Amino acid sequence: MIRDITIGQYYPADSILHRLDPRVKFVGTLVYIISLFVFSSWIGYGAAALFLVALIVLSKVPFSFMVRGLKPIVVLMCVTMFFNMIFTPGEAIFSFWIITITKEGVRMAVKLGIRLIFLIIGASLMTLTTTPNQLTDGLERLMRPLNKIHVPVHDIAMMMSIALRFIPILLDETDKIMKAQTARGADFESGGLIQKVKSMVPLLVPLFVSAFRRANDLAMAMEARCYHGGDGRTQMKPLTYAGRDYAAYVVMFAYLGVSIAFRVLGI
Repeated sequence: MIRDITIGQYYPADSILHRLDPRVKFVGTLVYIISLFVFSSWIGYGAAALFLVALIVLSKVPFSFMVRGLKPIVVLMCVTMFFNMIFTPGEAIFSFWIITITKEGVRMAVKLGIRLIFLIIGASLMTLTTTPNQLTDGLERLMRPLNKIHVPVHDIAMMMSIALRFIPILLDETDKIMKAQTARGADFESGGLIQKVKSMVPLLVPLFVSAFRRANDLAMAMEARCYHGGDGRTQMKPLTYAGRDYAAYVVMFAYLGVSIAFRVLGI
């Protein structure tokens, strides 16, 4: 399960998506998420699926690797879909005791599940094709106008970069601790819910200790190098738009226009 989390990981490859400016990928991810809530018909979801498949092919990231990121959210998605089915009013298709599943609830649950799957894969696609440094630079450049109202843009971007860098490190650390505790007789699989929660204590305590130790080492290293934020700092590789970035903007806003047209026309 730990190895199945793909958000925050980077997959190196030589693709056009990897070479795009990180600002383009930030805006593209936002546009795609907006389109998922604009589409309201099955044809619209089909268009969103085709667009996502095309991006996955262009990214050269194995589809099996990308789908692995869906495993940790299966339980959450099933619970959310179940509550949508029983709490959405409409024509009843199944009833047992106080539970009534409606036709409208099933439709809403399926649409919600599709949106959640597409959203997770779309967000994972951005992090899989963009290094943490590029994500930081892109976010900082996009939020630069907020400096006018004294928003600490550089600090926010740096915190996001550190968080993304720590995700694979903490996952690897969790996997090592689980193996070590299992070798000492710990059981993380058997038992009921309460027993499984109790069995997580030998895992969480050393994990938190390790995380705080790494955070302290990072803070000391930054202080030793006289790091004082982004005021007056320059970039070794400044971001500049290329022709492919402008073409990507045209494609993504054309896609957003199609999604809005579908909503207006009721398609």
